[in-house]
Amino acid sequence: MTDLDKLTQSLARNLKRWRSERRLTLDALAARSGVSRGMIIQIEQARTNPSVGTTVKLADALGVSITTLLEREQEGRVRIVPPQEATRMWSSEAGSHHTLLVGTQVRGPMELWDWHVEPGDASTSDPHPPGTVELLRVTAGELTLVVDGEQFRLPAGTAAAFESDVPHGYRNDGDRPVELTMAVAIPPVGGGC
Repeated sequence: MTDLDKLTQSLARNLKRWRSERRLTLDALAARSGVSRGMIIQIEQARTNPSVGTTVKLADALGVSITTLLEREQEGRVRIVPPQEATRMWSSEAGSHHTLLVGTQVRGPMELWDWHVEPGDASTSDPHPPGTVELLRVTAGELTLVVDGEQFRLPAGTAAAFESDVPHGYRNDGDRPVELTMAVAIPPVGGGC
């Protein structure tokens, strides 16, 4: 079984589990997430590998982190994620990518991400649930952060925090790759969603 097959199986198992725990029908989850009922069925049956955007919408609708939807079975108080088990969630033909390093469900979903954005490349995101906050630190290059249409230039060494319940994106307008680390904190279900 390939890593992609394992990821697809984990997503199928976890989506069913969280939908059941939240007592959501397929139709209710579809309405809440904006993802079609047919797509949810395909995901729960491990017949498709959804886009990052689809996975984010489902996680947001369930009030869990993407990590929670993708995680493999794991026990114990400390969760160790070796580099080869971090989940690459997006990549572009230019070589840009972002990788979900680790996440938790304690006091609401929280995720830690590693990003690499090649010159001229960009990644955009739909609004997250109200109360979602992103913290980031640029470690190389200069990032153009776009939040609700407003642009911010963040050179290496700069950190930023913003509420990500509006459209937002990450762009590299420079001539060198951008590297950044990001944490995303999502309020628990019922805590502002």
